Amino acid sequence: MSLIFKRRSVRKFTDEKVPDELIENLLKAGMQAPSSCNSQPWEFIVVSKSEDKKAISRMHRFAKPAANASHLIITLGNLNEAKVIGMIEQDLGACNENILLQATHEGLGAVWLGFHPIEDRTLKLKEYLEIPDYCIPFSVICVGWPASQGEVRLRYDESKVHFDRY
Repeated sequence: MSLIFKRRSVRKFTDEKVPDELIENLLKAGMQAPSSCNSQPWEFIVVSKSEDKKAISRMHRFAKPAANASHLIITLGNLNEAKVIGMIEQDLGACNENILLQATHEGLGAVWLGFHPIEDRTLKLKEYLEIPDYCIPFSVICVGWPASQGEVRLRYDESKVHFDRY
């Protein structure tokens, strides 16, 4: 579990570009996630152009880290591939977490920016990236070399644990 305890949200990155093979490793990790009925309803858009990252960073007030990331991984839910539509958010959540954990393993920093289900955010992203109607823009994951190591705080709170009944 040490990898899980090392993961943190990184919002500030150096200017150094992340090599393509590490981005591919993140995508492979995302595609290893469990999914409802093994539907694997995910697709990805990898963004590395500065003007695109800056445009995406202005799509909502919490998206600022996108401007200075080396790459953005846009996770999409393909409604044509989903076998259980109501489960697509869970499938993509597992996919995102795998990407974040692989980023930690590779020594990268990453942060998950939520877009879905907030309609104005998803519509801006859909229009800008020309995403087809059958795909839901679920999130933007900013990836880069962390500007600082920062501190990971353990979050275990036994008051939130119940046995057998609430």
